[in-house]
Amino acid sequence: MRCGGPWIGSGPTDMPRIAIVAALDREIAPLVKGWHATEREHDGRRFRFFEGENAVAVAGGMGAEPARRATEAVIALYTPEIVYSVGFAGALDPNLKVGDIVVPQRVLDARDCSSVDTGAGHGTLISFGSVVTPEQKKKLADWFSACAVDMEAAFVARAADARRIKFAAVKSISDDSRFALPANEAFISHDGDFRAGRFAAFVMVRPWLWKSVVHLARNSSHASRTLCDRLSVLIKGGCPIQA
Repeated sequence: MRCGGPWIGSGPTDMPRIAIVAALDREIAPLVKGWHATEREHDGRRFRFFEGENAVAVAGGMGAEPARRATEAVIALYTPEIVYSVGFAGALDPNLKVGDIVVPQRVLDARDCSSVDTGAGHGTLISFGSVVTPEQKKKLADWFSACAVDMEAAFVARAADARRIKFAAVKSISDDSRFALPANEAFISHDGDFRAGRFAAFVMVRPWLWKSVVHLARNSSHASRTLCDRLSVLIKGGCPIQA
C-alpha cells in the first residue's frame, strides 16, 4: 500500500507524513539523535520539533493539556497524515514486562470513558490523570479490561480526531504491574515539564526512595531504547501499523 504524499522538507517527494507526539524528550532521545531540531510557534507557545527524513517528533509535556497542545501544533505546522502518541506506559497486565511494546487497538479516556479505535494493534490503553499505585493498576485492569496505562494518549487521539487526522499509539512499558512509582505530580509544571532538579533534591533527603528511583531510571532507559527501535522500523516502513 502506498502511503502519504510529499514530505514537507527537501527529501524525496514520495514520503509518508508521520507525526510523533511524546511527553518527554528522554522517551524519544535515541530516535531523534541526529535529527534537525527547530523551534516554532503555534497559538502563542513555542515548541521544539525534531525533523527527520520521514517524520517529525515533538515532546509536548506530561498530562492532558500539554499533549493536546503539542498535537494541535504539530498538525497545524506540519499537516501530517497520521499522528502517533508514543512514550512510556505502566503495565496493568501482569504478563507485560519492562521494555515490552504495546500497540493498542483501543485508547480510552478514564475521565469520561470515551474511547478511540485505532483500527490496528491489540488490547486497550487507558489514559489516567495521575501516577497510579499497584492497587489502582489492578482496579483499572479489572474495570476496563485494559493492558496498560499512560497520561497522554487519549488526548492526542482527541486532538487528532477533531482535525480528521489518523491516530495510533505505540507505548513501551517502563514499570510493571507490581512496581510502585514514586509520586511526582508536585514536580510537573503547568506546561507539563518535569522539574528533574527539584525531584532530585526531594529524593536526596529521603533515602527510602533511592532504590525505587534508581530502578525506575534503569527501566526508563531500557523502555526508551525498545520504543525507539520500534519507531525506527515504523518510520522506515513508511506506512501506519496494520493489525
